[in-house]
Amino acid sequence: MRVVRPRARRKSLTFRLTLLFAAASTVVLLILGLIVAESVEHHFEEQDMEALSGKLELIRHALAKVHSSKDLAAIPQQMDDSLIGHHDLVVAVKGPDGRTLFATEDAPFPQRLLDRVKTPGAERPYVWQVDDQLSFRGIVAEAPTGVQAWPPAVVAVATDISHHRSFMDSFMKTLWLVVIGGTLATGLLGWFAARRGLAPLREMKRRAAEVSAQRLDQRLPVDAVPVELAELAESLNDMLARLEESFKRLSDFSSDLAHELRTPVSNLMTQTQVALSKPRSSAEYREVLESNCEEFERLSRMISDMLFLAKSENGLIVPGTDSFDLADEVEALFDFYGALAEENGVTLRLEGSGQVTGDRLMLRRAIGNLLSNALRYTPSGGRIVVTVSVVRDSTDTETVHLAVENTGDPIPPEHLSRLFDRFYRVDASRRHSGDGAGLGLAITRSILRSHGGDIEGRAGEGSNIFEMWIPTSIVTPRSAD
Repeated sequence: MRVVRPRARRKSLTFRLTLLFAAASTVVLLILGLIVAESVEHHFEEQDMEALSGKLELIRHALAKVHSSKDLAAIPQQMDDSLIGHHDLVVAVKGPDGRTLFATEDAPFPQRLLDRVKTPGAERPYVWQVDDQLSFRGIVAEAPTGVQAWPPAVVAVATDISHHRSFMDSFMKTLWLVVIGGTLATGLLGWFAARRGLAPLREMKRRAAEVSAQRLDQRLPVDAVPVELAELAESLNDMLARLEESFKRLSDFSSDLAHELRTPVSNLMTQTQVALSKPRSSAEYREVLESNCEEFERLSRMISDMLFLAKSENGLIVPGTDSFDLADEVEALFDFYGALAEENGVTLRLEGSGQVTGDRLMLRRAIGNLLSNALRYTPSGGRIVVTVSVVRDSTDTETVHLAVENTGDPIPPEHLSRLFDRFYRVDASRRHSGDGAGLGLAITRSILRSHGGDIEGRAGEGSNIFEMWIPTSIVTPRSAD
């Protein structure tokens, strides 16, 4: 039995932005709070050290005046006098003989502090705690007496920092409350800002949901969205325009295809039904089969051309890489069409040359389609001139230019933009005249774009000109419109 796992629900962009905003605000508030806490702690330490250093210097000065045992005995009284008004200070003085000369009541100096007197960091502050309630910060140092023969005395000075600790604990609790409150507040504000900021996206979503195969004319409002989303809206509108155009072409292609296939199929059915309506001679049946064969050939060419167009426009046809002179291919086509041109009284002329790299057969087919089209519409006594030349574009890239000009009635301007559409003919009366399915120019453009080139048609003075550009070497093919 297959177990279907529920899909994980993806978080919305609003939720993500809110979470990001709240997290960033929390980090900022926490960092600022810790910086402030560290600054306050440092300030307290500086105040304590100023008091401790001053008292240490006072004791050192007093011990420096000791010149006898009598003077040493007077030290306790001097210490009591100096500590008047300093209830937070505790002092311990050990004389040269190691006995305690003076110590405040309950002086809680740890042995670890006293052992630091011989170390380089003796005068750096040392913090310790007593009975989990009282905290002290103290220093220890040696203080020489006025008697050089005596070893220096040991002086330990400390101050009660319990009130500092109490303040810092209260401060940290307040900090955490501020951080939590700030996180909630910024989260709420972030959610509101994200909702308001993403409102244009929701509007774009609503407009996009209205787009369907029957409503491809819908467009997103570019002017109503912020500048950050304007480019996205324009890109989506361009995509919708391309989809609309592609869908229209597909619809037209489907309609034209059905129409083009219906005629030969209808002819085949009619001729076959007529042939079967009564007994006929073998010659009559042969005539019907020959006529049907022509229709089958027409259908075969049409299907082959459509398959070629489909493959080419989907990038399934890879051109060859032969190197040849385009003028040689035109000469070969002149030999092929020479008899037809002579029969129609049309003169063929070739000018110039140009070396290209590409698929010889495909390019010959493209040029052949242009010549066949020109011969079809050139009146008797007219001429067809093919010009081949090598040109350079603005990037100094060489391109072979081939122009096919034929005399005749100029193509009306309204038809020029659709000359290369599938099944399109300028003269609608020739639609089913047997001159092809109207795919020749579409195939020509498809071949050229597969080589990285292009083609366009224009009307001249008493003539029509088709110009194609082919890179001297194959480049990335252009996508079909």
